[in-house]
Amino acid sequence: MNNKTIAQIKELLTLNQLTTKDMVLLKRDERKGVQKIINTYEKEQERQRALAARFQRMQQHDKQYVDRGYQSIAGVDEAGRGPLAGPVVAAAVVLPNDFQLMELTDSKQLTKEQRTHFYHVITESALDYSVSIISSEKIDEINILEATKRAMVESLQNLSYPIDYALIDAVPLEKSPVSTDSIIKGDELSLSIAAASVLAKVTRDRLMIELDKKHPEYNFSSHMGYGTKEHLQMIRTYGVIDAHRRSFNPVKELL
Repeated sequence: MNNKTIAQIKELLTLNQLTTKDMVLLKRDERKGVQKIINTYEKEQERQRALAARFQRMQQHDKQYVDRGYQSIAGVDEAGRGPLAGPVVAAAVVLPNDFQLMELTDSKQLTKEQRTHFYHVITESALDYSVSIISSEKIDEINILEATKRAMVESLQNLSYPIDYALIDAVPLEKSPVSTDSIIKGDELSLSIAAASVLAKVTRDRLMIELDKKHPEYNFSSHMGYGTKEHLQMIRTYGVIDAHRRSFNPVKELL
């Protein structure tokens, strides 16, 4: 392999055209450039193995319900329980058995670019999905936990595809139209819940960006309504608007 240039070796690695013997020879190559790309390649291979193992665990987690006799399962998650402004959003997703998206996990662990891309992959691949939005006014009226539950139940009720079980991230649903399992950290354990978390998060972020256009002085597209130091200062400066949750401290204190 010593007769290969670094560029050629890099291309062979990219195309996965090197044998085990080639790799052994390359590791003996004293050129720093070769050792650098070998190191980068091996780290990426390890990352891919870890992603594949995590994906398989999440896939198997959902498959256990099919093995128990359930025919069709939906994953449900929410976004926006904690912010001081904007709605809470819930999504329900029914994934096909052969769904593949290796890097899918809890939306909070993904970049904005990943979430946007995954949103399109999920909505195009899902057997069905539904999103429900509960306004800040309704949150103030019935409290955030009940608003979250309502959004989750509505997202399930609005599915057209027939389901007989739902996996919910953390929140127990007493009024669900189907039997459910409430799973702590479900968006890290269940593939369908992780998919729902992406749809809920992307939908809510888009709503907050629209709100930012109406009220640019609050910079909602940056903090998404969460109680950051900047957001609190904007409330003190410009006051409370309809999008704020008046039952939440410190908004309540600043009224």
